[in-house]
Amino acid sequence: MAISLTNDKSPSLLPGYAGGTVTVLIWASWFLATRHSAATPLGSIDIGLIRYGIPALVLAPVWLKTGLLPKGLPLHLLALMVAGAGAVFFLVTTLAIHSTPAASSGILLGGSMPLATAVIGILLFGERPDITRKLGLAAIVGGVLILLIESLADASLPWTSFVMLPAGAVLWASYTHAFRRSGLTALQASALVAIWSFLVIAVLALVFGTSLAQASAADLGLQVLSQGVLSGLVAMVAYGTAVKTLGGTQAAAFTALTPVLATIGGGMLLGEPVGMAEIAAAVITGIGVALSTGIAARRR
Repeated sequence: MAISLTNDKSPSLLPGYAGGTVTVLIWASWFLATRHSAATPLGSIDIGLIRYGIPALVLAPVWLKTGLLPKGLPLHLLALMVAGAGAVFFLVTTLAIHSTPAASSGILLGGSMPLATAVIGILLFGERPDITRKLGLAAIVGGVLILLIESLADASLPWTSFVMLPAGAVLWASYTHAFRRSGLTALQASALVAIWSFLVIAVLALVFGTSLAQASAADLGLQVLSQGVLSGLVAMVAYGTAVKTLGGTQAAAFTALTPVLATIGGGMLLGEPVGMAEIAAAVITGIGVALSTGIAARRR
């Protein structure tokens, strides 16, 4: 019986690992696309309309069926989900990313997410990570510290990067735990986050206006693909699948792979300078995520 249970359990983890992998690949492109948007007429509100408008439209049958306030879903969980993965998270992180190189953004945000998720899990929900995951989280902290020390030495990053991006990580961690306890499916959660966030940003657009009409077709096309289709729709569903399958802390650990990909992409595609400190921080953070996901942990 024990052998049968083990064989049945292992394949069930594959959707979670696949969802986590898809999420970090898309998120790396999200960092690059958001960073690129700083050189276009598109502002945070414009990108937000794209980011949440497309999934809100595609997933309309889902949120119309659940309702904007699903029965049985505590309002505080819904609020944490919308803020943590929706409009508040997006506006805070986008503002910081516009003034932060892709490599540093990836480390400060993607690297901080699993740490914030683990700390919340330990302090509020009594989670007890094993030694392998503890070592992984320690490596993630080490990677972030390398970047912090390098930045303080040459004053290359604004203080907002070190405040707003980790704040974004805490928001995302809040979403992770709230979603896991919501009872919603990945599609339902993605749909509710999208429609509520779109409504919030639409109100901001009415107050402050938009620059969508001033952007070129190429710039709009890039943001539609990266923000609306990939990040807003595919990555949200993929991450939700990872959380449901692996658990919140292990799923969030995948996001720490983002710094490695963002560092490579920032150097190759955006021409951003990448020094030894950024490379070392990205590699150490990547090792940390490999450990903290539990993939390397011995299973009994």
